[in-house]
Amino acid sequence: MANVALLVGTTLGSAEYVADELAEQLSAQGHQTHVHLAPDLADLDPQSFWLIVSSTHGAGDLPDNIQPFLKSLRLHSPDLSKTKFALCAIGDSSYDTFCQGPESLVEELLHCGATEFVDKIQIDVQYDPVPEDPAQAWLTSWQSKLV
Repeated sequence: MANVALLVGTTLGSAEYVADELAEQLSAQGHQTHVHLAPDLADLDPQSFWLIVSSTHGAGDLPDNIQPFLKSLRLHSPDLSKTKFALCAIGDSSYDTFCQGPESLVEELLHCGATEFVDKIQIDVQYDPVPEDPAQAWLTSWQSKLV
């Protein structure tokens, strides 16, 4: 089974709740999970699967707790050619910067050689006030591909 690092970007806690639910779902399938509320590049195994669960804050920014991780990626440009990742973005479509915050992470991960494992999901809290539900359905659609 896979070793899954859930990298969480959250301001008000909704992304953390989603990450906890996804971690529970993955653990029930036999995967090892670890939720990182303050992801640190030095603590992450580039060969594990990285599941990013992040909201957008302010004017299309990443939440404060995950910005140091992005800065570290930009500063060190690590070789992530063995890293696979997926993005679960959470936002509010009433803002013109809907789900743009996590895109900066995706861009940097790709720049460092990481591979996007599946298509991202963008959860709109205007239509899905309980973001855990669409996130879990999305995970269910591809979790069997994790090994």
